[in-house]
Amino acid sequence: MGELAGLISKYGFPIVMAVGMGWIIKYVWEWATKEVKPVISDANTVLIALIDRIRMLDNDLIRLNQKVNTVLHLRGKTIEYERVEAEKKINEQKTDDNKTA
Repeated sequence: MGELAGLISKYGFPIVMAVGMGWIIKYVWEWATKEVKPVISDANTVLIALIDRIRMLDNDLIRLNQKVNTVLHLRGKTIEYERVEAEKKINEQKTDDNKTA
């Protein structure tokens, strides 16, 4: 504490505080580049991998949706065809019943 008071009396308060602020800025800069930057880089790599996985899943869902729509469309045609055939049989039976009656 005595050294700080001696520096302030010798150089003045603004100069000593400017040097102290410079040291704090240097410390924060080194901390950020040595400890934070590698963590951010790793997180960025993981984020890119996750985005790629999400894109693959999205593409898979799009393909699956197209397949389901195709199957439903084809199944709908089959059901409609079966309905029409059943209706024809019913109408033929009614016609035959009307002729015999």
